[in-house]
Amino acid sequence: MLLELAIGDAYGAGFEYADSELVQRDNDLSRYVQHPRHQIKPGCYTDDTQMSLAIAETLVAGEPWTPEVLAHRFVTTFKRDPREGYAGKFYRFLLQVQDGKQFLENITWTSDKSGAAMRAAPIGVLPTIEQVIEATTIQAAITHNTPDGINAAIAAALMSHYFIYQLGEKKELGQFLETHVFGEWSKPWQGEVRSKGWMSVRAAITAVMRNDSLSELLKDCIAFTGDVDTVGAIALAAAACSHEITQDLPDHLIDGLENGTYGRDYIIQLDKQLMARREPDLANV
Repeated sequence: MLLELAIGDAYGAGFEYADSELVQRDNDLSRYVQHPRHQIKPGCYTDDTQMSLAIAETLVAGEPWTPEVLAHRFVTTFKRDPREGYAGKFYRFLLQVQDGKQFLENITWTSDKSGAAMRAAPIGVLPTIEQVIEATTIQAAITHNTPDGINAAIAAALMSHYFIYQLGEKKELGQFLETHVFGEWSKPWQGEVRSKGWMSVRAAITAVMRNDSLSELLKDCIAFTGDVDTVGAIALAAAACSHEITQDLPDHLIDGLENGTYGRDYIIQLDKQLMARREPDLANV
């Protein structure tokens, strides 16, 4: 899950809000693309992956699932490896705060954008729908304590949960989500994806439901244009857990993913630890 999430994020970073002409020309999975305006190097992941790592590490460590613990993870995960990709205001905020307590005291938590949804996929390893909803609500409310922000995050987490625990067929994903969280999740997304969290999740659901391989899925996510690194991260994290989707990402995208201290090898190892937590003993997380 985490490796595919990071590849979707890193590949999408080259196309985020880029001109549609660039997307049409270069979205062929042949390489990671340098964004025409951003300084993020090809193959490097962004905040979508880094904050997902923070969530996954908290789950793997079995730490108390509280706002302060999670906020502290967000701070320490950023400070050990500061990187581009965060919204400018939030990036500056993370530079200033020192721990979870200070984070919670100073954060503006009223956003309805995609930050809570983009990091929610790892929560899908929890064993019940109720636990996924509860844990996702707690983490989302730290920064996105709005109905749309929370619902988008719950939908993203339930996407991976649905496939991890084989709760139904891919074609029924949207209907399943609508049963458990408010939103038009089965309605196909069309056109550019803007910054609202529900938009990225709707687009990710649409792409997952209509593609049968990771490679075609990733191209489809980018073809929407707009906030496509987030769409790619959410979609690939869930699709990596589906037995209906061929796991065929090109080797050069896997090998080309950054591999520093918290890069590809670290993500693969954390991924294994996270998926090993698909056990009933998670009931008390």
